[in-house]
Amino acid sequence: MTRKSAILTGLAGLLLAACATQAEGSAPLISSPAGRIAGVAVGEVNVFKGIPYAEAPVGDLRWKPPVPAAPLEAVFSASDFGPACVQPRPREGSIYANPPESVSEDCLTLNIWAPVDAASAPVMVWIHGGSLTAGYSGEPLYDGTALAKAGVVLVSINYRLGVLGYLAHPELSAESPGGVSGNYGLLDQIEALRWVQRNIAAFGGNPENVTLAGESAGALSVMYLMAAPDARGLFHKAIAQSAYLIPTPELKAARNGHFAAEDVGSYIAQATGANTLAGLRAMDGETLTAAAAAAGYAPWGTVDGKTLPRQLVDTFDAGAQAAVPILAGFNSGEIRSMRFLMLPVPESEAAYEEAIRERYGDIAEEYLRLYPSSDLVESALAAPRDALYGWTATRLVRDQAALGEAAYLYHFDHTYPAAAALDLKGFHAAEIPYAFGNLRNKPRFWPEIPDTAEEQALSDAMLGYWVSFARDGRPAVAGAPQWRPFAPGNAYMSFAGTPQPASDLDPGMFDLHETVMCRQRAEGLQLWSWNIGVKAPVIPPAGNGCP
Repeated sequence: MTRKSAILTGLAGLLLAACATQAEGSAPLISSPAGRIAGVAVGEVNVFKGIPYAEAPVGDLRWKPPVPAAPLEAVFSASDFGPACVQPRPREGSIYANPPESVSEDCLTLNIWAPVDAASAPVMVWIHGGSLTAGYSGEPLYDGTALAKAGVVLVSINYRLGVLGYLAHPELSAESPGGVSGNYGLLDQIEALRWVQRNIAAFGGNPENVTLAGESAGALSVMYLMAAPDARGLFHKAIAQSAYLIPTPELKAARNGHFAAEDVGSYIAQATGANTLAGLRAMDGETLTAAAAAAGYAPWGTVDGKTLPRQLVDTFDAGAQAAVPILAGFNSGEIRSMRFLMLPVPESEAAYEEAIRERYGDIAEEYLRLYPSSDLVESALAAPRDALYGWTATRLVRDQAALGEAAYLYHFDHTYPAAAALDLKGFHAAEIPYAFGNLRNKPRFWPEIPDTAEEQALSDAMLGYWVSFARDGRPAVAGAPQWRPFAPGNAYMSFAGTPQPASDLDPGMFDLHETVMCRQRAEGLQLWSWNIGVKAPVIPPAGNGCP
């Protein structure tokens, strides 16, 4: 889209917004460039669910870039969520288990919560988590009612998952005009952002004030989009909750502990019995997804030189990411609810110390200071938390501050009786219901949040900070503590019962993992952030620009 056409589209959206009709207490009917859309009024909020933003990627369209949805010919009833994208069944016993009612390859839809009187309101586009394998935009945790009541237009999106969303394959690259493959789920996210630019003014949102937000794989997606040239200008601020900045497979080269993405695709074709691209496209989507997962397929973005020009860490090192304000953070108990990421616990303190010194050499004593042998279980939980999430959050705010952008760091260290009883203090995603104002909306097995004034006050503060950041890039809440930018002074906000300003989170933590990452990356052979502690290879010595 040219700048002139973008301006004309935006003006058209603003004019169409004036055509939105809603009698007192009736269902809202919006006229937008996408067509006429009828929603549901929920008190002070208009809700629109299941709006198609791109054509279904099925049949011969499977593993192709998304095509913008054709304008709606009749009034579209946006009263129900669309089906989730195809995904495996959740793991039994997981607190996150909350399977969607239905799945389909025809899943590229989005949902909107908007204040009834919205006019040029800040927009937040939410990307759900789920390891790029599972999840959906209609999960109760992501209900945008409270955010909309606070003045934000909240958009949540579906995007292709698993093998259907991220497969690279030599035949796919050969048929692509750009000679690349993979990243289809990421391309879906970009298309959804384009839809927002064209249409959100009709719903009362400001297309020039869009905050991109996500948690876990959604936050990984935020980083991908910060690095993707095609997403530049489609958002203006970023929120990354529990992001993980790890190596990404490259299209044709094995590097940083990953096989080449095309080679992985060829292996999956053989392992599923499809053998060829035509065979893969002929398989039922759910059958293929299950078979690929059983064969060990794990979805990632692909460094293809186009959508993702280079490794994320290289993009951020070069200052080539989107220059936008950021709010980022992580939780104290990230690994407690994902024990498969926990490091092995050695049989003794002596065995642990020996293993660390053998692997970490000149930085072993610093590792042991941060993750001591005096509590082997806690160290086995803390080290992967920091290597994956703590280092990433700190790096994001450091790098955005270096660009001259406002950057805010948080640490969620809150618990309550039901979570504490399961040893889940500050568990992965525990901050979401607080930031969304959804203390009563939760997955079936989620620890019950008490209905108390204290819990509500923490939620009100977090939601207020998030809304303020989306509005003007500065998290500030009347009557709540001041949240200072990360730089200068390494400031952060601790959410531990109440918001508590602090500085120098876990001194030495970031520097240790930055050093380990730098040395492993220079060698080019290892998956940094994963292979740490007693699982680490021998860490190379200082050199090659690494301390």
